Amino acid sequence: MKFFQPPVLLALGVSAALNGFCADTNSVIATNAVSYAPDILPGNGLAQHPFLYTGEWDHRKTNQTIFLVRDGKVAWTYSIPINDTNGTLEELGDATMLSNGNIVFCRKIGASEITPDKKIIWNMDTPDKSAEIHSVQPVGLDHVLVMQNGNPDKLMLINTDTGKTEKELTLPVPNPDKPHMQFRRVRLTKDGTFLAAHADDGKVVEYDAGGKAIWTYVVKAPYRAPWWAARLKNGNTLITVGPATVLEVNQQGETVWEFSQKDAPEYKFFVFQEASRLANGDTVICNWCPNGLKDTKTWPGSVQVLEVTPEKKVVWAMSQWKDPDLGPASSIQLLDEPGVPEKPGDLQR
Repeated sequence: MKFFQPPVLLALGVSAALNGFCADTNSVIATNAVSYAPDILPGNGLAQHPFLYTGEWDHRKTNQTIFLVRDGKVAWTYSIPINDTNGTLEELGDATMLSNGNIVFCRKIGASEITPDKKIIWNMDTPDKSAEIHSVQPVGLDHVLVMQNGNPDKLMLINTDTGKTEKELTLPVPNPDKPHMQFRRVRLTKDGTFLAAHADDGKVVEYDAGGKAIWTYVVKAPYRAPWWAARLKNGNTLITVGPATVLEVNQQGETVWEFSQKDAPEYKFFVFQEASRLANGDTVICNWCPNGLKDTKTWPGSVQVLEVTPEKKVVWAMSQWKDPDLGPASSIQLLDEPGVPEKPGDLQR
């Protein structure tokens, strides 16, 4: 596989190079010493969409940050230490902005809701270091669905006004004492069912309100470790699996659409975490690089976010590692999509 090297800036013109844009197109120019993407990236970089963004395990930094981007600029940030006061690793992995402007997010050892003026109005912590939270979904403006990995694992619907857990389920896992990879994302669907990506068990399972499995998709070789699953409005399910693949499968378990490395060989893919289906049919994908690129100095050569059409054309590729440095990509919510974020199934993410 051939990876592109950065352009000679003088050949592009000083003005274009300083602005980071090609002089005669809207495409963003990648200017990294090591590149895992074309020199000129499609789309408008930070200005392509307004979005909420965060990513886990940016171990280059002492703080981990949630970014709100509007009009091509960072409009708001919120940071937490990479280690808490006890030295326990924190990871920002799942975040959603509500229609009232509040943001619900998890940090591995807990989950919170924060207002635009950075006031925490709801918070929960894991009971001990062995339990982990990598999935939190707002349900209305006063409830959240939390998946807590552990022994036992707990799927909880929590009233954020009262702090009361109104529903709790334990889902079957193969390794109760190894919680880290039990679940990454679990979502309540518009039908009131729970869609769970069992990362350590190679399957996606839909459970009814009582916790009974009513639909199962088994990930088959060469794929593994489903990270994310979202129920689409057409009834299909969008799933991210390793190695770096997005699958759309129907209720019969048949793959009806797929996007992977072979579809865009000019890019280098690492771990696809979140994938969202847009109203226009495009798919937005978070391409998380830390495990694939051990040398953190090479991270800036990678693309963090891709938007691909149903025909698998990449129309937006974002590599934003400087001014601002957004860090690795685990979660992105496009804020120009129609729908109510806290209404299950309204956004296909």
